[in-house]
Amino acid sequence: MSTRLAYTVSEGIARLTLNRPDKRNALDAEMVAALHRAIDEAERDPDVRVISIQGAGSDFCAGADLAQLERIAEGAGVLENLDDATALGELFIRMRRAQRPIVALVHGNAIAGGAGLATACDIILAREDAVFGYPEVHLGFVPAMVMALLRRTLGEKRAFELVARGERITAASAHELGLANAVYPRETFDEETHAYLRGFTARSASALRLTKRLLYGMDGMSFEEAIARGAEVNVLARSTEDCRQGVREFLARRGS
Repeated sequence: MSTRLAYTVSEGIARLTLNRPDKRNALDAEMVAALHRAIDEAERDPDVRVISIQGAGSDFCAGADLAQLERIAEGAGVLENLDDATALGELFIRMRRAQRPIVALVHGNAIAGGAGLATACDIILAREDAVFGYPEVHLGFVPAMVMALLRRTLGEKRAFELVARGERITAASAHELGLANAVYPRETFDEETHAYLRGFTARSASALRLTKRLLYGMDGMSFEEAIARGAEVNVLARSTEDCRQGVREFLARRGS
């Protein structure tokens, strides 16, 4: 896949591991491109039911690569900066449109672009030592694309506080805010997150696909439009073999 990213598939789980531990898994253009390709690969594999993203070494991801920051400091052109920003934004969109659930397994630091990458996932599972932060304001910068995700995840006031103050928060605080779905002890993190991921492989693939598509597709809809769209998906789900088989098995259990 890339020296920047390790890709493995086992038990229905596609594991994407950011593989620059010496750089604290900092994001650069090659890493972003590798993530995009890996998600495409996982989506083509009928055996994959869920995708996880994690970091090698001591951190999940410490943000932008130093070389990118140096280009900004030296006055890189508007078009070069636009290319960088667009590539990351397109990755976030690709993750949201993916048919499989994408789960971030966060340990150590998830800072700036690293926090943005975690936020772009559907679910965040954090190790108790994880630290999240959107500190761009301290550099005179703005986590602009991530705000589209944060305000949907946390609401306006919480999102504004995180990006405007730029403070780092613990895994426990991230869970309390609703950013992290669960926090696990260091000793059992691998075991418990694996069990969590395996749980998705027992769910209907078509139901998960329709659920994710409908949930994010409701952005910008009125209440009435969302209900109407939900009714359409309800009918579509009933026509799938997964649903028919599930109903048959439920009725058989009730009758036994």
